Amino acid sequence: MRLKPDGSPAPGNPFAEKDSANPELWSIGHRNILGLRFDASGQLWDLEHGPRGGDELNLVKPGANYGWPLVSDGDHYNGTPIPDNDTRPDLAAPAISWTPVIAPGNFIFYSGSLFPEWQGQTLIPGLESEALVRVEIIDGKGVERARYDFGARLRDIAQGPDGAIWLIQDSRSARLLKLTPKRAR
Repeated sequence: MRLKPDGSPAPGNPFAEKDSANPELWSIGHRNILGLRFDASGQLWDLEHGPRGGDELNLVKPGANYGWPLVSDGDHYNGTPIPDNDTRPDLAAPAISWTPVIAPGNFIFYSGSLFPEWQGQTLIPGLESEALVRVEIIDGKGVERARYDFGARLRDIAQGPDGAIWLIQDSRSARLLKLTPKRAR
């Protein structure tokens, strides 16, 4: 949805002139959004939980349909298949999807200086994967560059003003973790 501060539809919304949709809508077909972020160039991205498989990162474009519940790279929880994203080229495909799931918690686009090789890449904490997943975006497509195993469910992520990465675990004994580069001895 895209709204003005008073809650009314923002001018120029792509569904404003269509009788079959609400004028507040910016895009449709999202399943379960866990994070929304703008990249350094101002493009909007979302991170979604899939069903049994099919977690995805999407570049959110005005008027696009991302397919849910028509397509997914996962299946229903009862095992019933869902047609894969690539069976419907008329619908927006994810930049990257994961099966098996990573069960994302949230994400950031890293912009700090402590990890210069990660600048502009997405960092995604995983609940099911128990890992920090690093994804590079190349021409609108995501490429998983690394998966750092933490051996614990990771719920959320933030970047500190110094470029450190903060992660919070998801359990009764959860810890707040601060990630900085290893110092040379």
